[in-house]
Amino acid sequence: MTVKQISVFLENRPGALAEFTRILEMSSIDLRALSLAESEDFGIVRVIVDDPYKTIRILKEEGYICSVTKVIAVEIADKPGSLVKMLNVLGDNNVNLEYSYAFLAKKANSAFMILRVADNDKAIKVLTQNGIRPICHEDMEGLFK
Repeated sequence: MTVKQISVFLENRPGALAEFTRILEMSSIDLRALSLAESEDFGIVRVIVDDPYKTIRILKEEGYICSVTKVIAVEIADKPGSLVKMLNVLGDNNVNLEYSYAFLAKKANSAFMILRVADNDKAIKVLTQNGIRPICHEDMEGLFK
């Protein structure tokens, strides 16, 4: 129950993110989620897309340095306290959250998060046991139609 996240190194300069997203647009690749972390010289953009294999191929052809990481996507209730409940489940079960970001979808009363943890299997098990629904790449497709 994981999704494929693509991490791409971008030069930290004006227009670099626009160039990156233009390549995706020209290749008819649909962004599902995006996170950007930066330092003085470069940034790392992390994306979830509709077609990760096509995206990796195109980005490498365009000269980008990129990698694929399996991350967990979860659906939680869109109400106060849902995030802290999920974070407590992970912490109480000794699952370290390395980073996380949210994404939007066309589903009422739900919020969606991407989670990067060291042990996906353990995290999926404890989340599921506590009523938090991990979703796979195929499940995500239905959220955007």
